[in-house]
Amino acid sequence: MAYAQTIEQIRERIAEHKRWDLVFAIVGVLSLIIGVLTFVALFLNMALEGVPRLSLDFFSNFPSRRPGQAGILSAWVGSMLVMLVTAVVAVPLGVGAGIYLEEYAPKNIVTDIIEINITNLAGVPSIVYGLLALGLFVYQFGFGQSILSAGLTLALLILPVVIVATRESIRSIPIGIREGAYALGATKWQVSKDHIIPYSMAGILTGVIIGMSRAIGETAPIITIGALTFIAFLPPAPFSAEPPYVSFEWLTSPFTVMPIQMFNWTSRPEAAFQVNAAAAGFVLVLMTLAMNGLAIYIRYRLRKNLKW
Repeated sequence: MAYAQTIEQIRERIAEHKRWDLVFAIVGVLSLIIGVLTFVALFLNMALEGVPRLSLDFFSNFPSRRPGQAGILSAWVGSMLVMLVTAVVAVPLGVGAGIYLEEYAPKNIVTDIIEINITNLAGVPSIVYGLLALGLFVYQFGFGQSILSAGLTLALLILPVVIVATRESIRSIPIGIREGAYALGATKWQVSKDHIIPYSMAGILTGVIIGMSRAIGETAPIITIGALTFIAFLPPAPFSAEPPYVSFEWLTSPFTVMPIQMFNWTSRPEAAFQVNAAAAGFVLVLMTLAMNGLAIYIRYRLRKNLKW
């Protein structure tokens, strides 16, 4: 009799847990639907307003006080150049730091403090990075309100994200790969170069693209270091037909970026400028989705080519 009662209690408890699982699943699905539908609604509204404004002139014209003649040429060129500097600085430093912390750094209190600070820096508001860059890059190093200062600022912003993504990707590699390489006489550098980095590259690239996607939409740190809200010229070309063929003058050039151009237009009362802002926002979202799509494709290709 007691045995039968125990079995019945176990069944009731299992049924109760299943009901809570069902409730949690329903709440999770509803939360997902609300989030996705909100994004879709906002994106469709922006697309309906902005897509009719998209044209070749919109991409090739400079900003103007006349909304019908205004374009995003200086903004999207500035965004691309700033992202180039950000990637060149953040990717090698972030990946290198992640590999060192995971494979080479001794496990002591200093390493623990560094790891805690990196994790905390990933959640610091972006305006703090802007204030840091204003004092360090703009005034202390004398880079001024330039593309170089903006790229370094955003590189600092996404550096913790790249480091954390690199470490998590390295941790996902089976320990047997390391042990097998060491058993064959490989050094730590050979293991890292020939096994750790190739097998973790898919996750590293995903983290890099996610960080870049965040950086391309940041406004607060860029405004803090003095990006222009209205600019009717382009930076000097990085390449030329005459020796030395490569120029770095564009690094010290004033600039603007897509989010700031959108902010400038949305602050104006004319409805036509609001349409321009919607069109620029639509382009910015497409650029971000393209970067994430590229990350997914690269991750798929790399994982497909790897053999565990």
